[in-house]
Amino acid sequence: MNTQQYNNPIVLERADPWVYKHTDGYYYFMGSVPGYQALELRRAKSINDLGTAETQAIWQAHDTGNMSELIWAPEIHYINGKWYVYFAASDHSEIRDQKHHHRMFVIENDSANPLEGQWEEKGQIKTQFESFSLDATTFEHQDKLYYVWAQLDPRIPGNSNLYISEMENPWTLKGKQTLLAIPEYDWEKIGFWVNEAPAVIKRNNKIFITYSGSATDENYAMGLLWADADSDLLDGFSWHKSEEPVFTSSEKNAQYGPGHNSFTRNEDDTEDVLIFHARPEKNKVGDPLDNPNRHANAQVFTWDKEGFPDFGEPTAYRERTLN
Repeated sequence: MNTQQYNNPIVLERADPWVYKHTDGYYYFMGSVPGYQALELRRAKSINDLGTAETQAIWQAHDTGNMSELIWAPEIHYINGKWYVYFAASDHSEIRDQKHHHRMFVIENDSANPLEGQWEEKGQIKTQFESFSLDATTFEHQDKLYYVWAQLDPRIPGNSNLYISEMENPWTLKGKQTLLAIPEYDWEKIGFWVNEAPAVIKRNNKIFITYSGSATDENYAMGLLWADADSDLLDGFSWHKSEEPVFTSSEKNAQYGPGHNSFTRNEDDTEDVLIFHARPEKNKVGDPLDNPNRHANAQVFTWDKEGFPDFGEPTAYRERTLN
């Protein structure tokens, strides 16, 4: 098998990378833009070309209010013939339970090409309680649309847990909200107690959800949840959780804190590709969120004999020198 090699990093200084391969043959890319005041979209016919692709700001943060600060982790999805971008935003108030008061929002575009047409704000995605929430993703399964996200529950120690809900439409949840996972293992609780950044892939009659844990420095790592494809996905007992991380820092390859991933397929649609961010060095001082050196990477991964993903370790950078 001739496995595709990618010129990592594929896009510089884009944490929380999301790549979606559409039926038009383009890869659409989004990530958190330093400054955190805009949603930026780019596309290319190959993953390696995303780094030099023309970019377009499709939405700007408001001057004030709850969509005015810290625009994080956008994802573009194509649902029922329209484009949707899910993202988190904050109001920068320090009155409530913590400094950053992120909530989740969505915008819609009905153009065939999401770089054209108008993006309409559909508002905040309302969950069953109001608190810090972010990193939403969606997936379709058995004619139902699901929403998975990270949220703080003040009754549970830690910073964020993972939840799942069915959706009435791409901007409205319906029915019950199920707790999927909380930070419980040591590797998820370094610096901060975190389960966040879910990403979904369906293979081998299972639904897999990767997620990220711990602070966003070199301790950041990926974990794995899974459920049988025919099970009730809103029943917490359907889900299982790996005790160990499935993708971690590589000292040998100088890739630190890999996480906040997404999934796509390679150019000839024969292999699965992991998209993730990582740092080329450990965080030296200060809040790692203030350090923009998280770069987007891509690498092919395989599946083991039990039908589970085998991500290996983050590969070293190729063909590009970082300053």
